Amino acid sequence: MTGLDPAFLATSHELGELALCHARLQADARYAWIVLIPRGGAYREMEDLPAGAPEQLMGEILRAGAAVRAVGQALGRPVEKLNVGALGNVTPQLHVHVVGRRADDAAWPDPVWGRGQAAPYDAGALDRAMAAARAALGL
Repeated sequence: MTGLDPAFLATSHELGELALCHARLQADARYAWIVLIPRGGAYREMEDLPAGAPEQLMGEILRAGAAVRAVGQALGRPVEKLNVGALGNVTPQLHVHVVGRRADDAAWPDPVWGRGQAAPYDAGALDRAMAAARAALGL
């Protein structure tokens, strides 16, 4: 996929294309977690998006939230709280994290960033997570 920072390719699995964003499942089985990366420009901040795109991004964030909840259900760990963040301190390309949290998760109640090592999905769990996310996103 051209246009994506290589960090995304190394740390996530491709779900598909929404109207504005690439959608990817974060490669960390500890959390139901989707990353949205707007296409079409070298965006660093939401203010860099063209007219109408910030509103479209919000709609895709809401869709990703439903998909994160679907992933949690598919893995037997229903999401209790959604966290949404667009940090960009490490990877400056504009992207939005939509993370499903639970009171018993590895980082609760702290942020997920910089907490422990990512846990890879086993093949069956990855298949279930990808299928649930794609179905919820309409991909």
